Amino acid sequence: MVDVLVINAGSSSIKAAVFSDGMTLRLSASVSEIGGAATLRIRSTTEPVEAADHGAALSQLLAAFATQGMRLADLAAAGHRVVHGGQTLIRPELINPNIERAIEACIPLAPLHNPHNLSAIRALATLVPGLPQVACFDTGFHATNPEVARRYAIPAAEDAAGIRRYGFHGISYESLVDHLPALIGAPLPARLLALHLGNGASLCAIRDGRSAATTMGYSPLDGLTMGTRAGSIDGNAVLRLAEQHGIDGAARILNRESGLLALGGASDMRSLAGAGTDDARFAIAHFCYWVVRHSGSMIAAMGGLDAVAFTGGIGENDAAVRAEILAGLGWAGLAADAAANRAGAPRLHAEGSRVRAWIVPAEEERHIAAAALRCLGSS
Repeated sequence: MVDVLVINAGSSSIKAAVFSDGMTLRLSASVSEIGGAATLRIRSTTEPVEAADHGAALSQLLAAFATQGMRLADLAAAGHRVVHGGQTLIRPELINPNIERAIEACIPLAPLHNPHNLSAIRALATLVPGLPQVACFDTGFHATNPEVARRYAIPAAEDAAGIRRYGFHGISYESLVDHLPALIGAPLPARLLALHLGNGASLCAIRDGRSAATTMGYSPLDGLTMGTRAGSIDGNAVLRLAEQHGIDGAARILNRESGLLALGGASDMRSLAGAGTDDARFAIAHFCYWVVRHSGSMIAAMGGLDAVAFTGGIGENDAAVRAEILAGLGWAGLAADAAANRAGAPRLHAEGSRVRAWIVPAEEERHIAAAALRCLGSS
């Protein structure tokens, strides 16, 4: 049996999964509240653990997997989700000292993410010496965006310093591109609008399997209304917030206190739908409005639209939000099947619709595992 360990390290948590031959999910677990009252979740159990840092948390995860029959000797590789690869790390890479330094060089671009991704990489190298590790970059899929889409209209020196559009959720979109043909039993649509809708949300214009445009920019803050992120906002408004609250205060407001939380009092759609207040309804309407409005931009970037694909927690599970967005895309030639949408069926378009629509389950972890094995095979 060949196992691949997949790791997604956040600021105070680590999620891990093990995939076996045929990319079958064998085990998954997580440690949350690292550095505090840490808890380990595996299968249906939750228990407190000692995890002062990411290394200790990863050690707890490996020990938990061992109790479920996973042997370290069976691991062929580990795959890591790394949030930012900058302009040079645009495909999965076998981690070596040079790649590790390149990930570290991207820390100024993703100070809330890349340090924790690196911590997990280094901790695993200590815990399982010699295990090949592969980094998959959330920005990499969007490297195919044309330069006019990636460049801000700012002085060249600032662009050279890294202030440009990168885009995120790339692993999700790349997975969607790989899996959609099998789901629909047909080739990938030439002009595909992909909607990754969750607490973090973005859109991607996918032309002939490659990213042509996306709504997130320099950071994951830009674009759609999100759970706690403001989405697109005028730069001068950001400067005003920084003037009033300081840089750290403005960052807190825009990233953690805005979005659905600010508009409706909750950061998740389920709570908003259950609240039934005017503010909650407005927050949901705001989310849907900006998805549809930004969709127009994505469709223009592709020169038209052949198909739509929903993924992510909201995209896969919230029929009411999907219905609003599907209706809003009627002008583009999409006729929805209301009953199929209510049932959460994979196919969402009605017979005769010029534009097709589907739900595509997110499989980022499985995609990272497969990418890690491919990377080893080509190294």
